[in-house]
Amino acid sequence: MKKDFDLLVIGEINPDLIVQGKEIIPEFNQTEKLIEKVSLTIGSSSVIMACGAARLGLRVAFIGLVGDDLFGQFMIKKMQSHGLNTDGVVIDPDLATGISIILTKPTDRAILTFPGSIPELGMAHINFDLLDRTRHVHVGSYFLIEKLRRDLPEMFKTAKEKGLSTSLDTNWDPHNRWDIDSVIPFVDILFPNENELRKLTGKTDLYAGLERMSKVIPLLVVKLGEKGAILKRGDQIIESSSIKVKVIDTVGAGDSFDAGFIYGYLNGMDLQECLRIACICGSLSTKSSGGTESQAALDDLIAYGIDPNTLNYINGRA
Repeated sequence: MKKDFDLLVIGEINPDLIVQGKEIIPEFNQTEKLIEKVSLTIGSSSVIMACGAARLGLRVAFIGLVGDDLFGQFMIKKMQSHGLNTDGVVIDPDLATGISIILTKPTDRAILTFPGSIPELGMAHINFDLLDRTRHVHVGSYFLIEKLRRDLPEMFKTAKEKGLSTSLDTNWDPHNRWDIDSVIPFVDILFPNENELRKLTGKTDLYAGLERMSKVIPLLVVKLGEKGAILKRGDQIIESSSIKVKVIDTVGAGDSFDAGFIYGYLNGMDLQECLRIACICGSLSTKSSGGTESQAALDDLIAYGIDPNTLNYINGRA
């Protein structure tokens, strides 16, 4: 049966207030510092990933929760302008939309997040009709969606019973618990970065962490920043380098990486090509401030050597 959507993303919704400069570390005692730039942009790992996938041509729907306020309205309008179906976004007038304040340097960042509506997303907000209408479901910021996290194993199980593939990007755990045991049996693709893999496995060595986590995950894809990425499926290990760009802002690079990989995966590309596309998407996203301004389109992939014949997305989508 043909599906209406290629990808359903479930996760947090919040804008990012991005503060840029060389001297961005604040000081108390009423000290004032001048910064170089500030901007209000699309935020949240899950939304940035969804926008990246839509930019590449996937049909993307989103499920999330916002408050009935300026930040919530800003995000819904921006999501729609990027081609996302927001029928699954719930507006709760009793909640405030979350926001992240990001202090960013060219090669690093610090994030202060007001969760707001983010942890309140629960099963009652899930439009299960969208599960029937999509091919793949992706969940981001696992440790922030506190209510839904308890029921996510059952939801992923239901998705898999309906024939969907699943992916998870845990992102950072602000509580430092790193417990994903309950959902792991229902995850097809896991997208940690190198530091997150260390936390999830307790292994400081990259390859030891790969070995341990790949025993319970069918496809483990690890982001290595400017070094590229590595994946492991069974005994198979594949590596890919990043591309060189002038880095302006690393916010959302890992989310754009996820989008590129899922694009290739749903296109039926081999894993080497999926990983290469993901690295291109992650690298290009750093060329501008914010997570979505420089996200890759298909022409960008072709410019970096991806065979255009592999990018003609299936017209008769299954």
